[in-house]
Amino acid sequence: MTVFRPHTLSDALGYLAEAPALVLSGGTDVFPSLGDRPAPPRILDVTAVSDLRGIALDGGHWRIGAGVTWAEMLRSDLPPAFDGLKAAGRQIGSVQIQTTGTLAGNICNASPAADGVPVLLALDASVELASTAGRRVVALAEFVTGVRKTALHPGEIVTAILVPRIGGDVRSGFEKLGARAYLVISIASLAAVLRFEGGRLAEARIAVGACSPVPMRLSALERDLIGATAGALGSVVRAEHFDGLAPIDDVRASAAYRREAVATLARRLLDRCGAAA
Repeated sequence: MTVFRPHTLSDALGYLAEAPALVLSGGTDVFPSLGDRPAPPRILDVTAVSDLRGIALDGGHWRIGAGVTWAEMLRSDLPPAFDGLKAAGRQIGSVQIQTTGTLAGNICNASPAADGVPVLLALDASVELASTAGRRVVALAEFVTGVRKTALHPGEIVTAILVPRIGGDVRSGFEKLGARAYLVISIASLAAVLRFEGGRLAEARIAVGACSPVPMRLSALERDLIGATAGALGSVVRAEHFDGLAPIDDVRASAAYRREAVATLARRLLDRCGAAA
């Protein structure tokens, strides 16, 4: 087994262009997924690549480097639109996991129950990818293509998560249902980013996790919420708003329970965000 730990992005991409390699940052999903299998013969450790670090406002969007950990994000001074992302980050594993695991790793793992993906979807995030051929940007909704599947091409790595800047009276939040409060895989999760004008909802982005092969936006609910007063958001939620979901029966919950639970999470989160506005 060969482990290469470069300090520059160009060296990292060059190594990856030579032959396939496992890209390793936090490793909090990679190592458990190996089980009893041996590690792959080539590993690219990107933890020392400075170009993948830091969170900054760059023009019209926030740039979150692919090497940024959940703990670093939680310590960052970010606007209220990121409150939901911080709420999700506090529930991702233990403090040790938050200190090591990265936001980019969470989306690359492409788990249907990934807590970071619904919030980043609600933030309308995109994913910046790089290879020796250049860079490209893909909407997060198109990057996660299925269970444990992404739109990464051979030789590419994620370099950053890009979040458009949103101004005005913005509230955001995250709700998660699990068998316990922490250190648990979601039964269902829901994230919202809401912008208010004059006490009424002007823009809504709502996404659900753990209730379909990939986390997804609730476009019908988003449309129906527009114009609602801040104090009446939860009352807008109806069962048909969740018709597009495809929850499964598994050891954590039944599909019927997930569908009912996510509607309850939606009412709870919308009422909380409305009260804060």
